[in-house]
Amino acid sequence: MDIRLDDKFFIVTGASSGFGEAIARKLIAEGASVLAVARSSEKLEKLKVDCGSKLETMIQDVTADNFPERLVDRINGRIPSGMVVNAGGPPSGGFFDTSPESWIMAYNDLVSWKVKILSTLVPLFIQAGYGRIVMIESVSVKQPVDGLILSNTFRPAIVGMARTLATEIAGFGITINILAPGYHETAAMQRLFIRKSNELGISLDDARRQFIADTGMGKMGNPVDFAELAVWLLSPSSGFITGQVISVAGNLVKGILG
Repeated sequence: MDIRLDDKFFIVTGASSGFGEAIARKLIAEGASVLAVARSSEKLEKLKVDCGSKLETMIQDVTADNFPERLVDRINGRIPSGMVVNAGGPPSGGFFDTSPESWIMAYNDLVSWKVKILSTLVPLFIQAGYGRIVMIESVSVKQPVDGLILSNTFRPAIVGMARTLATEIAGFGITINILAPGYHETAAMQRLFIRKSNELGISLDDARRQFIADTGMGKMGNPVDFAELAVWLLSPSSGFITGQVISVAGNLVKGILG
């Protein structure tokens, strides 16, 4: 199926690994060009070698105060067709593992920078009369994940923001949707394996097997498959879908609206 991405330009944050990398690679494969943003220069350089001239890189901490300004300078008047808003999550832990400072940091890491970057880019999409925004959050917006109190608290705030924004921008040809991944084969899962291993006094392999069992599918998710859905949501074909939160979690989410 031709999803009509030839010559379109996208920004992907958190692009050096995991979901962001998989999405950047898939966009390139579909004929788009990508500005890949991440902190790791080494990983971005490898991505650039693999993807060629269709991929630009920007070494940047997206949570830094200067990110929106630096991004505007980098795109130099170009209006993207869309953006993937994605970054790593906060440390694992329960309520009594946190401090007041960790809550402030988690707010900045999960909420504040996303509001700032959307405030910068959405006016450009309105100017163009077109835009696709995909936000990568977590299955924790559907049901809490044990040992992730900071994610469980702040990621749902993004859902409320995105759902409200979707209404405000729907008439401008702009969509905004959230993907809520469950347990996938990414480096971010390692901290959950370690926590469960320590809590239960089991090996990392046994901890991993418990997470696999929770998916109900006999396996972890594949970021490459996840990218297929994300890229379709970034395409013109998804123009009548907005304000949605889509679980990509196997059978992990048990609610009837999962």
